[in-house]
Amino acid sequence: MLSGIVGWTLDRPRLMVAAAILLLIYGVIVLGRAKLDVFPDFVPAQVEVQTDAPGLTAEQVEQLVTRPVEQAINGSAGVAALRSESIAGLSVVTVSFTQGSEPFHDRQVVSEALNEVDKMPDGVSPPKVTPLTSSTMDLLKVGFTSDRLTPMQLRDLVDWTVRPRILAADGVARATVYGGQVRRIEARVKPAALAAR
Repeated sequence: MLSGIVGWTLDRPRLMVAAAILLLIYGVIVLGRAKLDVFPDFVPAQVEVQTDAPGLTAEQVEQLVTRPVEQAINGSAGVAALRSESIAGLSVVTVSFTQGSEPFHDRQVVSEALNEVDKMPDGVSPPKVTPLTSSTMDLLKVGFTSDRLTPMQLRDLVDWTVRPRILAADGVARATVYGGQVRRIEARVKPAALAAR
């Protein structure tokens, strides 16, 4: 059977060349219409929401941050599934949408749903939708610890030394830093001193 097929194709080389050209043209047309990112998008559109919650334990993050965000997003148009991860100081909610949905529309749906989130606890930053990435998602997660540096010094080292070097590497689209203590400058005014003048 197989030898018969091979013999039939070898007897008709022009027909086989024409069939190969037609197949090539069809492939180019399909490729032009395909929704491609870095790689073919085999997974449904996903949106990730991150919320920094410094000073909270994983249980507190789950109760006070992750659940309100999930409740606000759950039931939105096109949402197929929700996954969440709560660790000390960080809440990550991954929203998966139905197959074939438009990523930019999905991000808009999530952003509008996040406006419904009740006030977060003191010190917790508002939930943020992470930048749009390809279906390959995160390739590497790195954790830093130190016995000599304080959490604020370690965060400064990562923000000002490590992160710029990672972003300078070829093929790196983003580097997200979370955890530690973020340095900030506060200007506190003495009302009595202002009134005296």
